[in-house]
Amino acid sequence: MSIAPRRLALLAPLAALPLVLTGCASASGADDGTVDVMASFYPLQFVAEQVGGDRVTVRSLTPPGAEPHDVELSPAQVSRIDGADLVVYLSGFQAAVDDAVAQTSPAHVVDAASDTTLRPADHEDESEEEHAEHEHGDLDPHFWLDPSRMPSVVEDVAATLTEIDPDGAEAFAANAAALSQRFEDLDATYAAGLQQCDVRTFVTSHEAFGYLADRYDLEQVGISGIDPEAEPSPARLAAVETIVRDEDVSTIFFESLVSPKVAETLADDLGITTAVLDPVEGLADPDADYFSIATANLEALRMALSCS
Repeated sequence: MSIAPRRLALLAPLAALPLVLTGCASASGADDGTVDVMASFYPLQFVAEQVGGDRVTVRSLTPPGAEPHDVELSPAQVSRIDGADLVVYLSGFQAAVDDAVAQTSPAHVVDAASDTTLRPADHEDESEEEHAEHEHGDLDPHFWLDPSRMPSVVEDVAATLTEIDPDGAEAFAANAAALSQRFEDLDATYAAGLQQCDVRTFVTSHEAFGYLADRYDLEQVGISGIDPEAEPSPARLAAVETIVRDEDVSTIFFESLVSPKVAETLADDLGITTAVLDPVEGLADPDADYFSIATANLEALRMALSCS
């Protein structure tokens, strides 16, 4: 299979990382004495930062603004995984990270896949050829879009940080409790905000929002499947057009880290609008965070679904 253009774009900046990252690594812990944490992509980076506070130094294996599904790692990043005090990742999501964790010996590992039950990926609308070309497995990785699933990851990170840094146990426990409460409050806000809606079907550029849809009794329709790189077939586009008309859908959602071209073209053909629904896989805006993005997503959904 040929390398996607986005993957080629990622390899160039990553090739420049070894001198920077090699200078930062230490045998045990970060240079400033904090716990050295490597997170595979943004939602897990956010949890580690919030739970660890000033007792941790957290770095992400996915560059800012990069789409994480098929990220590649430089040799320096693999070396840093090997020397990290803690690696927080999601097995089955990023093949390069899975390989690096398997080939190295991180002192401590938190695999978020063990903290929640992942739902099966929906391959119903893929041809056999499309499914064979995709790098994702048979499980949908996007659990973080259901905030009710996040506290279990928070508690796992807090417990593991306590093993590494027992003196920080009280701080980790307090930070974890506060963060878990924020996720619980967000869950309640979503449930209330999406309870009374005239439309309960939403169309997205790719099927990243299955957990959110399941949690709040909505129906997600993806132009593409789990893999955002997948090109929808003409039959799939025709099926989405039918759903848009039959379900009175007013908006097609695209995301910030993937080209909106297909979504915009389809919306133009149907005479409806487009809007951003962010899968919170990475930050396009450095001033944003998980909760500000989730709040913006809720408002976008409420408007598109005519919620009261």
